[in-house]
Amino acid sequence: MFRNMVTSLLQHERVETTLPKAKELRRITERFITLGKKDNVHNRRSAYSYLKDKSVVHKLFAEVGPKYEARPGGYTRVIRSRVRPGDSAQMAVIELVQEDLKSKGKKTRKTAKKAVSKDKGEKKEAAKEEVATQEEPSTEEKPAKKAAAKKKTAAKKKTAQKKADSEE
Repeated sequence: MFRNMVTSLLQHERVETTLPKAKELRRITERFITLGKKDNVHNRRSAYSYLKDKSVVHKLFAEVGPKYEARPGGYTRVIRSRVRPGDSAQMAVIELVQEDLKSKGKKTRKTAKKAVSKDKGEKKEAAKEEVATQEEPSTEEKPAKKAAAKKKTAAKKKTAQKKADSEE
């Protein structure tokens, strides 16, 4: 049964089955994709002995293996899909991962935090540069801004004075 399922998964790149079967299928499929990353006679014969379909073995070594060359593992994804109405079995979709691997390794919490803080620092620096590069406001705008600032400070003083008077 698993021979047929691995063959179908490699051929169609997506299969729907029950959750326990999908989890076991992932283990077997990942082993064959790892074989497909290195194309030599021994690996091809190992794949032929299990898969029994010449076109799928060719696809494994010509397309699938090279696609995951830089990826150290995790070639498949299991997604829970629905509950089968007849026997209430949990169904799942197992598929080959399509997107490329973005990072070259695992990030620990500390390195992730450093990266985030580095990004924040870069943003602050960029904001400072942006403020520095902005043009000085024209002479017409300066008096208007000063007047608005004076109004705000006067309003704050009034509210503070009212609070002080009401407390006494």
